[in-house]
Amino acid sequence: MKLSDYQREAAKTDQFPTQGSDGTGQPSKAELIPLLGLTGEIGSLLSEYKKLLRDGPVHLRFKDRLAEELGDTMWYVAAVATKFGLSLDDIAAANLEKTANRWLHPGERQSYDLRREENERLPTAFRYEFRYGARADGAPAVALVDERGRQIGDMLTDNSHEDDGYRFHDVMHFAFVAILGWSPVARKILDRKRRSTPRTNEVEDGGRATVIDEAIVAMVFDYINHDLKATDGMTRIDSETLRGIRALTRGFEVQSRTESQWEEAILRGLEVWRLVEANDGGTVVGDFGTRTFMYAQ
Repeated sequence: MKLSDYQREAAKTDQFPTQGSDGTGQPSKAELIPLLGLTGEIGSLLSEYKKLLRDGPVHLRFKDRLAEELGDTMWYVAAVATKFGLSLDDIAAANLEKTANRWLHPGERQSYDLRREENERLPTAFRYEFRYGARADGAPAVALVDERGRQIGDMLTDNSHEDDGYRFHDVMHFAFVAILGWSPVARKILDRKRRSTPRTNEVEDGGRATVIDEAIVAMVFDYINHDLKATDGMTRIDSETLRGIRALTRGFEVQSRTESQWEEAILRGLEVWRLVEANDGGTVVGDFGTRTFMYAQ
């Protein structure tokens, strides 16, 4: 049976079939009854499971009762959807898309640099070192150095009253390069902006995208409470944070990356960032083709 067919048939047995809100913002009996019924059925489901925990095999009708309570829950879900003019088919499709985005791990990730000249491509494989040096004013700062020993981009400090390791935050931008194939900040550092396509250069590689890239790193750093040591053994990023990141990137090419891919990039980046900070520098190695990003002292 299709969900739409079930929803239509369920509506025939609704004793308060009024649809939609009256526009006053005040709850109506027709709306409240299925909402409260849905809450009650969840309680009934838990009650049946409690009996199973208590009685074990003696609870012979557990599956029958579970099926009945699930059916009642479905009826109330359909009723709530109908009251507010929603389609169960649409709800189910949207939910599957949402959960796939969060939990499935797509094997293929198309590069955003296909058919670009080498000087406009982010590196698919790279090796960079974070090394201390002295700024023009003599103050110590971290430099990003390529395999030939050449400095890339500006030297960085924590820009903070406390030593919190943020001077190594470019690690995260390169984690995004390795796992997502994206980072406007890395493009700027490496001088790989796509200038041959002015619109792409302006939008995808421009100031707004760069600010978003930096904002995501700052958001992640705030998420871990500025404590890199606490990320040791971290295996998950909460869904609210991932949704916030995807909301920031809406309208940009990287919106094609899923929450699952963002989680992978952030976790890999934090792991390497923690090791770089603990060792006060070191080498990072990434490969977009194999989806790897690691620390090499």
